[in-house]
Amino acid sequence: MLLRRRARRRGLGRHGSGELGGRGADSGWNRKRFLAAFDKRKGTTRTASPTANNGLVGAVFTHDTGGDHFCTASVVDSAAQNLIVTAAHCVYDPGSGQRSDLVFVPGYRGGDAPSGVWPLGAITVDPSWANGGNPDLDVAFAIVEPQDGKQVQQVLGANKLGINKGYQLRVRLTGYPSSQDVPITCMNLTSQQSATQLRIDCPDYSGGTSGSPWVTGYDPGTRTGTVVGVIGGYQEGGNTPDTSYSSYFGDAVQALYNRATS
Repeated sequence: MLLRRRARRRGLGRHGSGELGGRGADSGWNRKRFLAAFDKRKGTTRTASPTANNGLVGAVFTHDTGGDHFCTASVVDSAAQNLIVTAAHCVYDPGSGQRSDLVFVPGYRGGDAPSGVWPLGAITVDPSWANGGNPDLDVAFAIVEPQDGKQVQQVLGANKLGINKGYQLRVRLTGYPSSQDVPITCMNLTSQQSATQLRIDCPDYSGGTSGSPWVTGYDPGTRTGTVVGVIGGYQEGGNTPDTSYSSYFGDAVQALYNRATS
């Protein structure tokens, strides 16, 4: 599986000084400034700053933060305000079922869990993944349990789910390499790998970044965007750390989301 193959790769070779500034920085962004930053930084991987949007992304651990994080997930909008999206191969083994005792740690950084530790409950994958590991539906939605009487989206907000948005999109890709205790981020244009797969070229996305969200259409007012993919799919996300793939978010992913939220 990708999370195992990627775990054998070397860790990050480069670290930036930050992404787009600290928590207060997002509020000063508009479309013109974003596009200028995109053109300047596209294809460059750097440490992700602790912004509101990056805080929607978290590391996935077994049991608690005492072990190693092995995948990435992010909060996605739902009526129940309790849903995250990740790669199916992170949370569900074809033929044997859902992995147990997993937790989502949004904003994880340097061993700290600033937004809490959220246990995963029900996990929804497509039958074609559950039965045979279909790479075209390497996507999973998971319900996370409430903490202190609140749902995860109430605490953090959420990105929207993007369906049938096309193949060439400006996206930000943010995730957690297993070799690092901070997230990394990269902006670039996606391209079509096939009718059912997206591709992006961003360096150093090694083990642990499976499930990292591909976010487009960032809105500086809400400090959220739209998730149009997650690292997974073809080659379970990619056999090299510099090129990543995602199952295309089409009608089948919409149907999967509908099942997860029904």
